[in-house]
Amino acid sequence: MIKEMYREIILERYKNPVNAGVVEDADVVVKDYNPTCGDVVEIQIKFNNGVVKDIKFQGHGCAISQASTDILIDSVKNKKIGDVIRITSEEFLKTLGIELSPLRLKCALLGLKILKTAVYSYLGAGGEI
Repeated sequence: MIKEMYREIILERYKNPVNAGVVEDADVVVKDYNPTCGDVVEIQIKFNNGVVKDIKFQGHGCAISQASTDILIDSVKNKKIGDVIRITSEEFLKTLGIELSPLRLKCALLGLKILKTAVYSYLGAGGEI
């Protein structure tokens, strides 16, 4: 029953993502893809005083990659950069609540990989923590 509920959430977020769009004045934009599945995700972030103030994504691919990115973005809005950096793959997979094959793990974690790349790129360019 619980697993079915999580599957329904994934399908709903895939069909109707809450966080799809563009951040016009983004401080950082990072795009990457999963060559195994063909998923593509781009994340744009605007920071303010070391906090994620605006974040959106664009992309295409399987339901897992797109829905998990949408869910991830919800979890980091208004969070401090340090909190975002500390999100682990295991922690995020628990949030998703679905069992995934090894091949689908890459799909589910693509957004997290891009998010962390974006944050580190921002910090590397002199962004504040």
